[in-house]
Amino acid sequence: MKHKKLRFGEGFRVSLGNRRSQAAEMVIPPGDAEGDARNRHRGADQWLFVISGRGVATVNGKRVTLKAGSLLLIEHKDRHKIKNTGEGLLKTLNFYVPPAYTNSGNELPAAKPD
Repeated sequence: MKHKKLRFGEGFRVSLGNRRSQAAEMVIPPGDAEGDARNRHRGADQWLFVISGRGVATVNGKRVTLKAGSLLLIEHKDRHKIKNTGEGLLKTLNFYVPPAYTNSGNELPAAKPD
């Protein structure tokens, strides 16, 4: 078993994980964004859950509004951008299956299926 108290400090931080999955905290200031039209995870699906704030996700050119309680599945290879459109911080909890990042936040190469 692994356990960690989340802090939701500004930026992106891998929180916890194992060989098969990982969780990360992401906090985006008002007007800022993570990713761009080229951003994608080569081998991992990303589940993004909005803890607080407001934003817009653009996935493969389609836009969806994000607010507290929103859950979004971004499948591997989907090109995506997450933008904070609110006045406060946009806080999200993200799950990657399989892991997409090293503990320091660098992207991992695409995982091979078992």
